[in-house]
Amino acid sequence: MVATTVFVVGVVGLAPLFLLAARATSLARTTTYAAVLAQEKMEQLRSLSWGFDAFNQPISDTTTDVTSEPEALAGGTGLSPSPADALSRNTAGYCDFVDANGRSLGGGTTPPAGAAFVRRWSIEPLSANPDHTIVIQVLVMRLRAGAIERRSGAARQPEEARIVSVKTRRAS
Repeated sequence: MVATTVFVVGVVGLAPLFLLAARATSLARTTTYAAVLAQEKMEQLRSLSWGFDAFNQPISDTTTDVTSEPEALAGGTGLSPSPADALSRNTAGYCDFVDANGRSLGGGTTPPAGAAFVRRWSIEPLSANPDHTIVIQVLVMRLRAGAIERRSGAARQPEEARIVSVKTRRAS
């Protein structure tokens, strides 16, 4: 009887550790998934034209709609500079929504039914070389009730991923 009591007390004492481990695993899974979604969007943005043509004139894709899947060649913002607060709020042309299975649900400012994540991105000319270099940032957040706006400059939260890249025009 004493051994059973000691065993039960020990198991009950370990129960919170199992709950903590399960929560940490779930959080890590969501954060990893957000990072995969961010990398996917970054690759899509980096694949857009940003270079020089045969006459050494700059070319920039400023019309591809990357909020839809498959992307449309017209009607979008491409690599056009984004508003300063594009990472803080849902901005048309600079955000899209993804369901829990990774399927794109399109862009806009209001999450459609079934949206589990919001992807926001910003395109900013680099101040040292604004005509030829841009900074691309992608932020992916898990959607929660009332979590549409985000404080500008806020530190990364759990279940978020942020990727930053620089793209420079190169002469061919």
